[in-house]
Amino acid sequence: MRTSEIIALPTAKAAYDHSNEQVVRRTIEQTFTSLHSDIRANRDGLDSPASLALRRHQFLLMGA
Repeated sequence: MRTSEIIALPTAKAAYDHSNEQVVRRTIEQTFTSLHSDIRANRDGLDSPASLALRRHQFLLMGA
């Protein structure tokens, strides 16, 4: 089961435009969350292509 973890970024200095900084910050946080979920799914073999590849590899090793 995929879990969502929020990875907070440090705040920017006052010289930045606040609204623009918030948009960029939220976009980066969403990208990190998405990548983290994808990496965890691939590592755990939960998605079907990785799961099928893992089963095929295990089957081939059984014959060796």
